[in-house]
Parts: sequence; structure tokens; C-alpha cells
Amino acid sequence: MDHEATAAGRPRELAVWARAPVGPRGQTLDLLTARFDRHRYAPHYHEEFTVGVCVGGSEVIDYRGGRLDIGPGSIVVLAPGEVHTGGPGATGGYAYRAMYPAPSLLGEGTRTLPHFRDPVLDDPGLAAALRAAHTGLSAHADPLEAESRIPWLLTALARRHGTARPLDDRVPGADRIARAVRDRLADELLTPPTLAELAAPLGLSRYQLLRAFRTSTGMPPYTWLAQHRVQRARAHLEAGLRPAEAASLVGFADQAHLTRWFRRVLGVTPAAYRNSVQDTGGRGGRNCAHDGTRLVPLLPHGCPVGHPLSHDQSGGRQ
Repeated sequence: MDHEATAAGRPRELAVWARAPVGPRGQTLDLLTARFDRHRYAPHYHEEFTVGVCVGGSEVIDYRGGRLDIGPGSIVVLAPGEVHTGGPGATGGYAYRAMYPAPSLLGEGTRTLPHFRDPVLDDPGLAAALRAAHTGLSAHADPLEAESRIPWLLTALARRHGTARPLDDRVPGADRIARAVRDRLADELLTPPTLAELAAPLGLSRYQLLRAFRTSTGMPPYTWLAQHRVQRARAHLEAGLRPAEAASLVGFADQAHLTRWFRRVLGVTPAAYRNSVQDTGGRGGRNCAHDGTRLVPLLPHGCPVGHPLSHDQSGGRQ
């Protein structure tokens, strides 16, 4: 059950914390999922930025001598050290997802630390992307995924809505950089390097590596790695291994992690794919997937014909 909803009629006072690794030297990002009917925060501050997305109800925040009225879909950005409160609005009850990034995370793609004149932002695409990243990392905090998603989204936030000047995005040799990254990720499939470890030998920052890789491939490194793992898992399934066995051999955390990505890439579960190959005696195992009733031809990249493949939700342009 989603933490943001409970049985009707009961007070909903729930806060769940998670922590995602976002860089070298043990740097982490705290993530909060909260749903309150009555709770009111006392005046307090954070040493980090607060980046929140309201996902239900309405919230009222006292901030910088004024009052912020927050509704569903709004992004809220509170600066480090700024005292603020929080409580239910007129409609009663509020739900939100918040992350607390260190200032350095918001400055990776800008020349100076961004300042947000307006703490309440209307940017539906970015709000949806922040919420999706928060949800995914709260459930499964993969280091490479966290490093690929969080700096990218926070840089988009800083560039679109902050005052800082952006860094020059141009990175020569994007295709060469992407090939080097893909080769290393494929070689270190079970224990992939962090984004910082990938960037350092190439003389790049994490954000520059992300920009170059996405320019060349259209996706971030963790998405490419997950799809590469799916293709490797296919071979194990065709050899008769169970999905749980295949998951562990290609670096997925567990069978559920494999299944999520397998469905995203191929449109079917690993079990259905394995059964289809066995049902046909191995025929077409490299070129077909099963939709529950029939074999479906796959495109060369492994996606069923007519199946839309969404590599990543990045919140659009930057």
C-alpha cells in the first residue's frame, strides 16, 4: 500500500525516511515520504536544501516572513538555514515527498550556488520527474541510479528556476565517452562503479559525464546498464535458469528488480519470457517475446514491435 494513503476516516500521521547514496566518500541524500492530517511542524531549519513535491491535500508553510500555500503538484524549495514551519491547509491533511540535498548537489551544473526567489514552483514535468525519482530511490537505492538521476534533476531545477549561471554543457567526444562508460559498465556488471568513478579517469565532472552519455545514447548510464542486464538475463532464461537465478547473475538486487526492468524493456515478465522459449523448444528465443497468448516479434534492440520504450523521465529540457 502507498504510504500516502490509509483507510478512510482514520487520522493519517505517517512519516517514512529513506537514504540514498549519491556520491563518493559516503555522500547521501535523505528522502521523506509523509502524510499528515493534523501534524504541525514547530519552527525549524535544515542545513541542506529542502526540495519537496506536494502529492495530496494542501499545506501551509511560514517562510521568510510570509505564508506559502501549497497544493498538489507544486514544487517547494526551501534554502538551507531558513526557519520554516508546516501544517495542514484549509482543506485538512497534506501529503508530500521531500528530499534534502546538500548545497553542492544543486551547484553541479551551475557556476554558483542557485538562489530561488520564489520558493513555490509550477513545473508539472519536473515535479513528476522528482516524484518518480523519489519513489524509485526510496524503494531501491541503487548508487549508480541515484547519482544518475539526482544531479540531473537538481541541475534542471537550479537552471530553470534559480538565479545561478549554468556551466558550459559542451563536452567534446560524447560518443567516445559513452563507449568508454558502456565498456566499463559491461565489464563490471555485478559491482558497477559510481558515476564519480566513471567520470574521474575521463577528466569530467559527474554532470559533464551525464550530459555526454545522454547526448550519445539518449539515456543515463544506469538505464543503459539495466537494459544491458536484461539482455544478459535473457540468455540465462533461455538456458533454463529461473528468474531469481538470472537476476543474481546479472547484478539485479532480486527477482522483483529484474521483473520491473524486464517488463519496461521487453513488455513481459521474465517468467513469461522463459515459458515462451521453453514452449517453442527454444525456437525464436533470441527474437521473440511472449504476451501471454502468442509470440511477439522483437525489434533488434529487444523491444516488442509497437511497444513504446521510455528510457527515463528527466523532466524535459534543461
